[in-house]
Amino acid sequence: MSDDSPQNDSDLFDKVVNLSKRRGFVFQSAEIYGGFRSAYDYGPIGVLLLRNVKDAWWRTMVQHRHDVVGLDASILSPPPVWEASGHLQNFTDPLVDCRSCGSRHREDHLDDPDTCPTCGEEGTLTEARQFNLMFQTHAGPVADSAAEVYLRPETAQGMFVNFANVLNTSRKKPPFGIAQIGKSFRNEITPGGFVFRTREFEQMELEFFVPPEESEEWYRYWCQERLNWYVGLGISESMLRLRPHDADELSHYSSGTSDVEFLFPWGWGELEGIANRGDYDLTQHAQHSGERLDYFDQERNERYVPHVIEPAAGATRSMMAFLMAAYDEEEVNEDTRVVLRLHPDLAPYKIAVLPLSKKETLTPLAQSIFDELKTRWMTDYDQTQAIGRRYRRQDELGTPYCVTVDFDSLDDDAVTIRERDSMEQVRIPVSGLIDWFREHLD
Repeated sequence: MSDDSPQNDSDLFDKVVNLSKRRGFVFQSAEIYGGFRSAYDYGPIGVLLLRNVKDAWWRTMVQHRHDVVGLDASILSPPPVWEASGHLQNFTDPLVDCRSCGSRHREDHLDDPDTCPTCGEEGTLTEARQFNLMFQTHAGPVADSAAEVYLRPETAQGMFVNFANVLNTSRKKPPFGIAQIGKSFRNEITPGGFVFRTREFEQMELEFFVPPEESEEWYRYWCQERLNWYVGLGISESMLRLRPHDADELSHYSSGTSDVEFLFPWGWGELEGIANRGDYDLTQHAQHSGERLDYFDQERNERYVPHVIEPAAGATRSMMAFLMAAYDEEEVNEDTRVVLRLHPDLAPYKIAVLPLSKKETLTPLAQSIFDELKTRWMTDYDQTQAIGRRYRRQDELGTPYCVTVDFDSLDDDAVTIRERDSMEQVRIPVSGLIDWFREHLD
């Protein structure tokens, strides 16, 4: 990495936002209509990066474990679910309005509760009132109270209400987990920070059910596991921290919560929360539904309500952090090279096939190489512009390797592989490409 590391670059936020638009990572939603605030669309490159973040999480949390299974629960839920969880009563933020400029703010996010951060006027803020963050809609043809439903503000409740179904069908027993990736919706008062805080976002959540006496041990385990995941995918330890919540921050049901935080350009921001939720959720849903949500341990001849450890990560926030951690600039031949040093598992394209020229003599060989590689790895094909410009474009996309097909390739049946970070090149026979990339990418 160059000397101007992301942590020290005050313009990093603007650079990443501009790169995201220019290279097709993230677009403002409904931009041709002036944009829809706090909503974003993931472009051809961004959708690949976001998918890779989610796939990396799923591999670690589900595929590589024997004690976790998956679930995909409904986005729409009836009011009793949210009454039992406490969201109807407690899922609120303190909202204040400025009488002078009309701006709205979260009172708990103000540096000075007596001064409007927008216009700077003192004494113009209203008394705080509680604002429920859930989106309400109606199911069915008639918009009456009987058809009220809510867009879920988190994915967790779907796993709690399906606890008995999963327990009975998966043949698992505590300690075991239910994992889910999906959309959540929160009517945030003050969205912002690009994709950091939006009203529509994706979560990657695990509910890990454990015997009560093991909850503290598993809580410590998951705190360290989740911090290690970000480090293993390329974020420097200096840009991450695990911050335990103070007593006054804890939810009423939590005996311990810690956040994995990333050093964004504006300061530390949460990527993921790991909470020891006790038996609150299963107990609440059992009481409100009248169904048993406990576990009978035959070996111990004991029935108990499992405690829950919940690592809950933001997929979109994590993608943003990986982008910012990977962004780098360096001087190459008196020119500034922008490169995303993404971990290969996260890179949108793993390989780019670049014929040196658009002349038709190179196309059949380049196309055949692309056709062979694309069945195993996400591969780009680009034959426009000078080769140097195409290298720079792939650097900005984070592509680890470029395969250049030149005119010598027609004679020696070999190609040049260029590595993104070092820009070093190596000549490889076409027949050896698959084995070479298996060694370097798999």
